[in-house]
Amino acid sequence: MNQGSSASQLLSAEPAPGGRRPGPTGTAFGADELVRIIGCFRQPVQVLLDDQSGQLGLTAAGDGSAASRRSTLLGTLPPIYPEWLGDRTFCAAHGVRFPYLTGSMANGIATPRLVIAMAKAGMLGFFGAGGLSYPHVEQALSTIEDGLSATAGRVWGANLIHSPNEAALENRVAELFISRGVRKVEASAFMRITPSVVHYALHGLSTDPAGHVVRKNSVFAKISRPEVACQFMTPAPPAIVSALVESGKLTHREAELARHVAVAEDITVEADSGGHTDNRPLPALLSEIITLRDTLAAQHRLSRPVRVGAAGGLGTPQSVAGAFAMGAGYVMTGSVNQACIESGLSEQGRKLLADVGIADVMMAPAADMFELGVDLQVLKRGSMFGPRAKKLYELYVSKPALDAIVGEQRRDLEKIFGQSVEEVWSQTEQFWLHRDAAVLELAARDPKFQMALLFRWYLGKSSRWAIGGETRRTLDYQIWCGPAMGAFNSWVRDSFLEPPEQREVVQVALNLLEGAAQVTRAQQARTCGVPVPPNAFRFTPRRLSVDEGS
Repeated sequence: MNQGSSASQLLSAEPAPGGRRPGPTGTAFGADELVRIIGCFRQPVQVLLDDQSGQLGLTAAGDGSAASRRSTLLGTLPPIYPEWLGDRTFCAAHGVRFPYLTGSMANGIATPRLVIAMAKAGMLGFFGAGGLSYPHVEQALSTIEDGLSATAGRVWGANLIHSPNEAALENRVAELFISRGVRKVEASAFMRITPSVVHYALHGLSTDPAGHVVRKNSVFAKISRPEVACQFMTPAPPAIVSALVESGKLTHREAELARHVAVAEDITVEADSGGHTDNRPLPALLSEIITLRDTLAAQHRLSRPVRVGAAGGLGTPQSVAGAFAMGAGYVMTGSVNQACIESGLSEQGRKLLADVGIADVMMAPAADMFELGVDLQVLKRGSMFGPRAKKLYELYVSKPALDAIVGEQRRDLEKIFGQSVEEVWSQTEQFWLHRDAAVLELAARDPKFQMALLFRWYLGKSSRWAIGGETRRTLDYQIWCGPAMGAFNSWVRDSFLEPPEQREVVQVALNLLEGAAQVTRAQQARTCGVPVPPNAFRFTPRRLSVDEGS
């Protein structure tokens, strides 16, 4: 695939209401004309100075009509394509057309269907393997492979989530990705480097005839803290590498080459996102990580570059354009894709998301890191999950064991569960008997851990209820959601993307990129002194198509 080599290969818009959008002809000094030419960003435009009025305007490059006015040419703005907004080396390195990714929403919410749709459109989507059983992940990989078997060269990935309570499962999933040839993995929720992610990252390292290091597998590390980013942007810890060599998981040659590459060469800076998040503002965090990247690259003299992308809070063309302007090599969206028809969320859940405002979110305890006090960002409007989950954590912190929860507190607890403590514990036992019986042995020795397992039953079930559309538990839906969802809803209001049943993940992606390109052109013109009207920075969603054969 030759990314962006000619206009005929690039994104094309279907006819807008009333006919096709006009090309950039004529000279624009008035507001309406300026908006029209700015919207035609795939063509070069010239910045003109009207010699009589002293006003600045725009005209299509090479348009002879500009000569009809007495004007001076001040400069030319080159074409802009959505494909070109990010780091061109990103697209070349991964074989994608657009510098746009969809994140791996856990529990299979980022479905095989979503991943397949993204791959066919020349973008990269990650399957949400986090929280799923090993057989479920195996089946999903097969579904994706089958769905893309007729379209050679399409790129996709899956999620390796840090599982401090299930290290064995984390290792098995990493080994599964290696054995099945999954070439792109999003590593998320890691607080430190683990053997599983190092094993995956270094497996298959080799050199080309010129002696340059060649990677077989690519790790996309999603981070929100500099100290974690540092671990991924530098070579793997020697102790972990040595242990993997001794166990036969890495060769001596792979271990030698590991000294010259970072664990991950794509670092996704996660700002205020849905799910796991530190609620960091993107401008501060992105600039911090980019500076850190440059410092570490020079310090370690890495043989391959490390790219930095942006995620969290990206729900409008303006936010996407802003991320690219700050230096992001690529962008990743999350919350907005949950409301799309390809997501694994139920229809009821998608409808709730379609009504979200930017303030309709809150932080609540996370099931996978409950005992550590780790929170995630969830939907607040239309659900009581957040307050109820917080109540469970308060009980966990204040009580030594389940037996200490008595009287009204126990009745309130069972109201949250919707059944007795004994019934919930019976279900919890059955779950862990099939998943990892050693967990039950620990619970028998540690009453507080038993209590944590019981509370995690609710936290785990609540997301399943949202995925399955359990109507009796609507008020308990756990839906991961960030403020970007509210911003997206405001942007698409009164457009074809407003109804949730019309939200397709590729349409969302193409419109965000198309709009970001227009916003970028508007800002270019404004920096040249052109009086750009405010509405030039607003892009109205429209149905877009992409030539899949390019």
